[in-house]
Amino acid sequence: MARRMAVTHADLEPRRSRTDLSSKTGAFLMVLTILLGLLCFILCLIAEATRSQVTWMNPEEKGKDGKSECVYSGSGKVPLLCATSAFVGLAIAMLMEHTYMLIAVTKSSPALLTWDPDSASAKSLTWLCFAVSEILLLAGLSVESGHLNKWSKARTDCYTVREGIFSAAGVFALTTVFLEAGLYLTALRAQRLCEEIANVRREVLEASAFYSSPPQSPHQRHLAAVPRENPTSIRDSAQTQGHQLLLSVFPTPFNKTYNIL
Repeated sequence: MARRMAVTHADLEPRRSRTDLSSKTGAFLMVLTILLGLLCFILCLIAEATRSQVTWMNPEEKGKDGKSECVYSGSGKVPLLCATSAFVGLAIAMLMEHTYMLIAVTKSSPALLTWDPDSASAKSLTWLCFAVSEILLLAGLSVESGHLNKWSKARTDCYTVREGIFSAAGVFALTTVFLEAGLYLTALRAQRLCEEIANVRREVLEASAFYSSPPQSPHQRHLAAVPRENPTSIRDSAQTQGHQLLLSVFPTPFNKTYNIL
Protein backbone atom coordinates (compact mmCIF):
# COMPACT_ATOMS: atom_id res chain seq x y z
CA MET A 1 0.00 0.00 0.00
CA ALA A 2 1.19 3.51 -0.78
CA ARG A 3 2.09 5.59 2.25
CA ARG A 4 0.14 8.79 2.70
CA MET A 5 2.02 11.92 3.69
CA ALA A 6 0.69 13.99 6.55
CA VAL A 7 -0.83 17.36 5.66
CA THR A 8 1.03 20.26 7.27
CA HIS A 9 0.27 23.98 7.62
CA ALA A 10 2.69 24.72 4.79
CA ASP A 11 0.55 22.58 2.46
CA LEU A 12 -2.58 24.51 3.40
CA GLU A 13 -1.03 27.93 2.81
CA PRO A 14 -1.76 29.53 -0.59
CA ARG A 15 1.12 29.35 -3.04
CA ARG A 16 2.70 32.66 -3.91
CA SER A 17 2.79 33.65 -7.55
CA ARG A 18 6.04 34.28 -9.40
CA THR A 19 5.33 38.00 -9.50
CA ASP A 20 5.18 38.18 -5.71
CA LEU A 21 8.11 40.02 -4.13
CA SER A 22 8.61 37.30 -1.51
CA SER A 23 8.66 34.47 -4.06
CA LYS A 24 11.72 32.49 -5.06
CA THR A 25 11.73 34.23 -8.44
CA GLY A 26 12.14 37.64 -6.82
CA ALA A 27 14.98 36.44 -4.59
CA PHE A 28 16.72 34.78 -7.54
CA LEU A 29 16.50 37.91 -9.69
CA MET A 30 17.80 40.04 -6.83
CA VAL A 31 20.82 37.79 -6.31
CA LEU A 32 21.43 37.70 -10.06
CA THR A 33 21.31 41.50 -10.21
CA ILE A 34 23.90 41.83 -7.44
CA LEU A 35 26.18 39.28 -9.14
CA LEU A 36 25.90 41.16 -12.43
CA GLY A 37 26.79 44.39 -10.64
CA LEU A 38 29.87 42.79 -9.10
CA LEU A 39 30.85 41.40 -12.48
CA CYS A 40 30.50 44.85 -14.07
CA PHE A 41 32.68 46.32 -11.35
CA ILE A 42 35.40 43.73 -11.96
CA LEU A 43 35.23 44.27 -15.72
CA CYS A 44 35.59 48.02 -15.23
CA LEU A 45 38.69 47.47 -13.10
CA ILE A 46 40.17 45.24 -15.82
CA ALA A 47 39.38 47.87 -18.45
CA GLU A 48 41.05 50.50 -16.28
CA ALA A 49 44.16 48.38 -15.89
CA THR A 50 44.45 47.56 -19.60
CA ARG A 51 43.39 50.86 -21.12
CA SER A 52 45.51 52.14 -24.00
CA GLN A 53 48.45 54.43 -23.29
CA VAL A 54 50.06 56.95 -25.63
CA THR A 55 53.77 57.40 -26.20
CA TRP A 56 54.92 60.64 -27.81
CA MET A 57 58.00 60.59 -29.99
CA ASN A 58 60.98 62.88 -29.53
CA PRO A 59 60.56 66.45 -30.78
CA GLU A 60 63.38 65.89 -33.26
CA GLU A 61 61.45 63.07 -34.91
CA LYS A 62 58.60 65.10 -36.30
CA GLY A 63 56.36 64.19 -39.15
CA LYS A 64 56.21 65.63 -42.59
CA ASP A 65 53.99 68.51 -41.51
CA GLY A 66 56.25 69.38 -38.61
CA LYS A 67 53.93 68.03 -35.86
CA SER A 68 54.81 65.57 -33.11
CA GLU A 69 53.65 62.02 -33.54
CA CYS A 70 52.33 59.50 -31.03
CA VAL A 71 51.95 55.76 -30.83
CA TYR A 72 49.44 53.68 -28.87
CA SER A 73 50.62 51.02 -26.49
CA GLY A 74 48.00 48.54 -27.66
CA SER A 75 45.00 47.99 -29.86
CA GLY A 76 42.53 48.52 -27.02
CA LYS A 77 40.63 45.28 -27.66
CA VAL A 78 40.74 44.09 -24.06
CA PRO A 79 39.44 47.31 -22.46
CA LEU A 80 36.92 47.64 -25.28
CA LEU A 81 35.60 44.11 -24.68
CA CYS A 82 35.49 44.57 -20.91
CA ALA A 83 33.75 47.95 -21.13
CA THR A 84 31.22 46.61 -23.62
CA SER A 85 30.42 43.63 -21.40
CA ALA A 86 30.03 45.89 -18.37
CA PHE A 87 27.79 48.27 -20.31
CA VAL A 88 25.47 45.49 -21.51
CA GLY A 89 25.50 43.59 -18.20
CA LEU A 90 24.55 46.64 -16.15
CA ALA A 91 21.76 47.52 -18.58
CA ILE A 92 20.36 43.96 -18.41
CA ALA A 93 20.53 43.87 -14.61
CA MET A 94 18.82 47.22 -14.20
CA LEU A 95 16.12 46.55 -16.77
CA MET A 96 15.40 43.06 -15.47
CA GLU A 97 15.10 43.95 -11.80
CA HIS A 98 13.27 47.21 -12.33
CA THR A 99 10.72 45.59 -14.66
CA TYR A 100 10.10 42.76 -12.21
CA MET A 101 9.63 45.15 -9.29
CA LEU A 102 7.28 47.30 -11.34
CA ILE A 103 5.09 44.30 -12.22
CA ALA A 104 5.17 42.92 -8.67
CA VAL A 105 4.27 46.20 -7.02
CA THR A 106 1.49 46.86 -9.54
CA LYS A 107 -0.13 43.47 -8.87
CA SER A 108 0.21 43.75 -5.09
CA SER A 109 -1.75 45.85 -2.60
CA PRO A 110 -2.47 49.45 -3.71
CA ALA A 111 -1.19 50.69 -0.34
CA LEU A 112 2.28 49.47 -1.31
CA LEU A 113 2.56 52.13 -4.03
CA THR A 114 2.52 54.98 -1.48
CA TRP A 115 4.05 53.23 1.50
CA ASP A 116 7.53 54.80 1.63
CA PRO A 117 7.62 58.56 1.05
CA ASP A 118 11.38 58.44 0.41
CA SER A 119 11.13 55.80 -2.33
CA ALA A 120 10.88 58.45 -5.06
CA SER A 121 14.23 60.00 -4.10
CA ALA A 122 15.82 56.55 -3.83
CA LYS A 123 14.57 55.62 -7.30
CA SER A 124 15.87 58.89 -8.73
CA LEU A 125 19.29 58.29 -7.16
CA THR A 126 19.36 54.74 -8.55
CA TRP A 127 18.61 55.90 -12.07
CA LEU A 128 21.14 58.74 -11.75
CA CYS A 129 23.94 56.34 -10.79
CA PHE A 130 22.93 54.02 -13.61
CA ALA A 131 22.97 56.85 -16.15
CA VAL A 132 26.37 58.17 -15.01
CA SER A 133 27.91 54.70 -15.17
CA GLU A 134 26.55 54.04 -18.65
CA ILE A 135 27.72 57.43 -19.95
CA LEU A 136 31.25 56.88 -18.63
CA LEU A 137 31.39 53.42 -20.17
CA LEU A 138 30.04 54.74 -23.45
CA ALA A 139 32.72 57.46 -23.52
CA GLY A 140 35.44 54.89 -22.89
CA LEU A 141 34.06 52.66 -25.63
CA SER A 142 34.11 55.44 -28.19
CA VAL A 143 37.73 56.28 -27.40
CA GLU A 144 39.06 52.72 -27.29
CA SER A 145 37.33 51.77 -30.52
CA GLY A 146 39.09 54.54 -32.45
CA HIS A 147 42.45 52.80 -32.83
CA LEU A 148 41.63 49.14 -33.30
CA ASN A 149 43.30 49.10 -36.72
CA LYS A 150 46.89 50.23 -37.30
CA TRP A 151 47.33 51.10 -33.65
CA SER A 152 51.11 50.73 -33.87
CA LYS A 153 51.39 53.30 -36.65
CA ALA A 154 52.54 56.77 -35.65
CA ARG A 155 49.93 59.50 -35.91
CA THR A 156 49.60 63.13 -35.02
CA ASP A 157 46.40 62.85 -32.96
CA CYS A 158 46.00 60.28 -30.18
CA TYR A 159 42.98 60.11 -27.91
CA THR A 160 43.04 58.15 -24.70
CA VAL A 161 40.67 57.49 -21.85
CA ARG A 162 41.43 59.56 -18.80
CA GLU A 163 42.70 57.76 -15.77
CA GLY A 164 39.91 56.72 -13.43
CA ILE A 165 37.04 56.82 -15.97
CA PHE A 166 36.49 53.07 -16.02
CA SER A 167 36.99 52.81 -12.26
CA ALA A 168 34.37 55.50 -11.63
CA ALA A 169 31.98 53.69 -13.96
CA GLY A 170 32.48 50.49 -11.96
CA VAL A 171 31.80 52.29 -8.66
CA PHE A 172 28.60 53.81 -10.02
CA ALA A 173 27.53 50.41 -11.38
CA LEU A 174 28.06 48.78 -8.00
CA THR A 175 26.18 51.60 -6.30
CA THR A 176 23.31 51.12 -8.74
CA VAL A 177 22.79 47.45 -7.93
CA PHE A 178 23.09 48.05 -4.18
CA LEU A 179 20.47 50.80 -4.35
CA GLU A 180 18.26 48.50 -6.39
CA ALA A 181 18.68 45.81 -3.74
CA GLY A 182 17.73 48.34 -1.06
CA LEU A 183 14.58 49.26 -2.98
CA TYR A 184 13.69 45.57 -3.29
CA LEU A 185 14.11 44.94 0.44
CA THR A 186 12.12 48.09 1.27
CA ALA A 187 9.27 47.02 -1.01
CA LEU A 188 9.34 43.50 0.44
CA ARG A 189 9.16 44.82 4.00
CA ALA A 190 6.32 47.17 3.03
CA GLN A 191 4.41 44.28 1.45
CA ARG A 192 4.71 42.17 4.59
CA LEU A 193 3.55 45.06 6.76
CA CYS A 194 0.55 45.60 4.47
CA GLU A 195 -0.33 41.91 4.75
CA GLU A 196 -0.09 42.06 8.55
CA ILE A 197 -2.30 45.15 8.67
CA ALA A 198 -4.84 43.47 6.38
CA ASN A 199 -4.89 40.38 8.62
CA VAL A 200 -5.39 42.50 11.74
CA ARG A 201 -8.24 44.40 10.11
CA ARG A 202 -9.92 41.18 9.05
CA GLU A 203 -9.66 39.74 12.55
CA VAL A 204 -11.06 42.94 14.08
CA LEU A 205 -14.00 42.93 11.66
CA GLU A 206 -14.75 39.29 12.39
CA ALA A 207 -14.58 39.87 16.15
CA SER A 208 -16.78 42.97 15.98
CA ALA A 209 -19.35 41.15 13.87
CA PHE A 210 -19.38 38.26 16.33
CA TYR A 211 -19.86 40.41 19.46
CA SER A 212 -22.27 42.91 17.92
CA SER A 213 -24.87 40.31 16.90
CA PRO A 214 -27.25 39.24 19.81
CA PRO A 215 -27.37 35.57 20.77
CA GLN A 216 -30.19 33.68 19.11
CA SER A 217 -32.64 31.73 21.26
CA PRO A 218 -33.15 28.09 20.41
CA HIS A 219 -36.16 27.26 18.34
CA GLN A 220 -39.15 25.83 20.25
CA ARG A 221 -39.94 22.30 19.36
CA HIS A 222 -43.51 21.01 19.52
CA LEU A 223 -43.67 17.47 20.86
CA ALA A 224 -46.45 15.39 19.42
CA ALA A 225 -48.26 12.97 21.66
CA VAL A 226 -47.57 9.34 21.01
CA PRO A 227 -50.42 6.85 21.37
CA ARG A 228 -50.23 4.83 24.64
CA GLU A 229 -47.32 6.98 25.75
CA ASN A 230 -48.20 6.42 29.46
CA PRO A 231 -50.39 3.27 29.69
CA THR A 232 -52.16 2.37 32.95
CA SER A 233 -52.11 -1.22 34.19
CA ILE A 234 -55.18 -3.20 35.33
CA ARG A 235 -53.86 -3.28 38.87
CA ASP A 236 -53.67 0.48 39.05
CA SER A 237 -57.29 0.73 37.75
CA ALA A 238 -58.58 -1.58 40.47
CA GLN A 239 -56.80 0.32 43.22
CA THR A 240 -58.28 3.60 41.97
CA GLN A 241 -61.86 2.17 42.04
CA GLY A 242 -61.34 0.88 45.62
CA HIS A 243 -60.24 4.28 46.84
CA GLN A 244 -63.29 5.93 45.31
CA LEU A 245 -65.60 3.39 47.10
CA LEU A 246 -64.04 4.06 50.51
CA LEU A 247 -64.43 7.80 50.06
CA SER A 248 -68.11 7.37 49.31
CA VAL A 249 -68.69 5.36 52.59
CA PHE A 250 -66.46 7.32 54.94
CA PRO A 251 -66.80 11.03 54.23
CA THR A 252 -63.86 13.28 54.39
CA PRO A 253 -63.63 16.23 56.82
CA PHE A 254 -64.43 18.59 54.03
CA ASN A 255 -67.94 17.14 53.44
CA LYS A 256 -70.50 18.45 55.93
CA THR A 257 -73.42 16.20 54.91
CA TYR A 258 -73.43 12.48 54.24
CA ASN A 259 -75.92 9.72 53.98
CA ILE A 260 -75.50 6.24 55.47
CA LEU A 261 -77.59 3.55 53.89
